[in-house]
Amino acid sequence: QVQLVESGGGLVQAGGSLRLSCAASGRTFRSYHMAWFRQVPGKERKFVAGITSSGTSTYYADSVKGRFTISRDNAKNVVYLQMNSLKPEDTAVYLCAATGVISAIDRDYNYWGQGTQVTVSS
Repeated sequence: QVQLVESGGGLVQAGGSLRLSCAASGRTFRSYHMAWFRQVPGKERKFVAGITSSGTSTYYADSVKGRFTISRDNAKNVVYLQMNSLKPEDTAVYLCAATGVISAIDRDYNYWGQGTQVTVSS
């Protein structure tokens, strides 16, 4: 019921910044909690950041806390991930996801975007 499309990935040097966007379709967007996950080849998806449906609460993996900021604009049906002070270990495919429950577990999410590649060079 919700379609998600990520954009904004690219190649940056360590210490640089990127802003990822997740454009969502549907009238039910405001009912969903949203999150960003990341995945590298051969490994499982890892939770990066989450935000509640109203945007009043945010959650971050320890590895990105203080560097990344998740936000949403429900009027525009967009979720953002501002990524600052990027490190080579941040290199991954970043995926936007939607869920009806507050969770940092990938299997709890019902809708996923196609992903956008972020590559950080040293």
